[in-house]
Amino acid sequence: MDDYFLKYENRQPEPPLPYSATRELLWQFLAVVALVVGSWYIWWRWTGSLNTEAMWFAIPLVVAETCAFLGMVLFVFNLWKDDPIVIIAPPATLGDITPDHPEAGRPISLDVMFATYNEDPELVRLGIRDAKNISYPHEIDIRIHVLDDGRRDEMRQVSDEEGANYIARTTNEGFKAGNLRHAMEQTSGDLLIICDADTRPFPSILENTLGYFKDPKMAWVQTPQWFYDLPDGETLDAMMTRQFGPWGGSTARAIQKIVGPVQMGTDPFVSDPKMFYDIIQRRRNWANASFCCGAGSIHRREAVMEAALRSFGRKVETRTHATEEVITVSSKERDIAPDLMDAIRTEAATTEVLTPYKFHVSEDIYTSIVMHSDRERGWKSKMHPIVESKMLSPQDLLTWTVQRYKYAGGSLDILVNDNPLFRRGLTFAQRMMYATTFYSYLAPIWNVIFLIAPIVYLFTGVSPVSAYSAEFFWHLIPFLVTLELAMMAGTWGVSGFAAKSSYLSFFPLGLKAIWSVIKGQQISFKVTPKVRQSGNFLALVRPQIAIVALTVLAGVWSLAALALGPTSHSATGVVSNLLWGFNNCLAMLGIIGAALWLPETDEGNEKP
Repeated sequence: MDDYFLKYENRQPEPPLPYSATRELLWQFLAVVALVVGSWYIWWRWTGSLNTEAMWFAIPLVVAETCAFLGMVLFVFNLWKDDPIVIIAPPATLGDITPDHPEAGRPISLDVMFATYNEDPELVRLGIRDAKNISYPHEIDIRIHVLDDGRRDEMRQVSDEEGANYIARTTNEGFKAGNLRHAMEQTSGDLLIICDADTRPFPSILENTLGYFKDPKMAWVQTPQWFYDLPDGETLDAMMTRQFGPWGGSTARAIQKIVGPVQMGTDPFVSDPKMFYDIIQRRRNWANASFCCGAGSIHRREAVMEAALRSFGRKVETRTHATEEVITVSSKERDIAPDLMDAIRTEAATTEVLTPYKFHVSEDIYTSIVMHSDRERGWKSKMHPIVESKMLSPQDLLTWTVQRYKYAGGSLDILVNDNPLFRRGLTFAQRMMYATTFYSYLAPIWNVIFLIAPIVYLFTGVSPVSAYSAEFFWHLIPFLVTLELAMMAGTWGVSGFAAKSSYLSFFPLGLKAIWSVIKGQQISFKVTPKVRQSGNFLALVRPQIAIVALTVLAGVWSLAALALGPTSHSATGVVSNLLWGFNNCLAMLGIIGAALWLPETDEGNEKP
């Protein structure tokens, strides 16, 4: 086992962002201002700024701006409201979470499930040991299970040595979702915790979360995923000295005197999920739209099984009606004999598969949609704000790519094949929250236009706007300023630049996922590697390198054109697009640096 993470064992997660009613009001005010100013800007772009002599350029850019603005509207809706952090006292008996249960007086039973396939058994051992240390103020029946889809003797041995129940199956149908379904058939806990092979639960995970289940309609609670192995990084001057010698270190120290300390490589792949869990997911609680993210989530068995049975019943009924229609059309009979109808229903029931967790590469969010749309039961979800477990982060760009492609492709597959916007049972707020998630994965389509646009102008001098005039900046700058102020207030406490840069540089992978779904390709269930992959990963970022190279060349070309003249370039146009292109290059440099990043050994030297 690659145990590089052992030196980080004593790390503790940051506390959740505190709730502030004053800051929330400031955010809402600034967000409204930004939306009003943004609407004014977009209207003007369509009605008063297009370069009619270059509509081939002007239209794609204004469409991209409009799409980005719609994404902003959804994001504002997502972040609109937060709730104070309240930890509910943990339940003492089953009756506290299921009042009408015939065994209401007995202790709660809970299954901790570690889903594994090809990960190192010794890594899973660490999670089992941490699960054995889970504390609870009342009597509780905790059972630990290892769900091994790899059917490995070594994994069985680790389970036996640690006192965990080993569960394996003969096939890998449904992958992780199928693995969980099979395990639920072998277990009976009232609640269950889903863990990945590298999940390390904290002792407080149950004491801090089970109180939510006092609401009988609470179906699941998601806790933040926290990567405790993010590298320490190094100061800019140390990095520059190592790469370029003493003169590089001197230059870096001079830069830091101006801008302050700069730490490099602390999170090369922008893996820190604080923005997602502490801002995006947490702000969905008010709409009952926080979705399950798999590892670190606690589920009510009754809710999962009931939702599965309802879905199963609907599918059986649909299949039965389809068969009935075929028979009546072919036989020209209006009615079918009762015995034949019973046989048709039986055949439909045996053909369909009962799936507590949807057989899908994004089984967690898919199952969330199914349960949120069960209006009859009104199931609820909760994003618990406090970190209750730790996990390992991607340690190379290949692993990061596998993970992000799976997220993007799985979400887009749901959007195309089972769009939640048209699913019965979801509230308007829930539809908008899910729309925000899926819409964000379409962003590479317009982001690529934002990346290419300054290059086109700097090379050709052809402008997408009628003129880079005072009127143009009078509309653009207020929008950019109000938007930035609003986002600063809305995400206060979490740095946004790295996340925005990663979002922009994601475009090749996002376009690949979009194209795969359009072509109807099945998104792979490939397991995200839990060990460092070796090799040169620059091939994975060739599109981003091309953007940087083309922007630099275009910048040089435009400056030369201005100097030598005459040219169709304008000074304000060149300066504006150089700044735009520079921002794009900064975003691309993050992921290019991630491709070159090498972890350090214990001695502090790079791996060869």
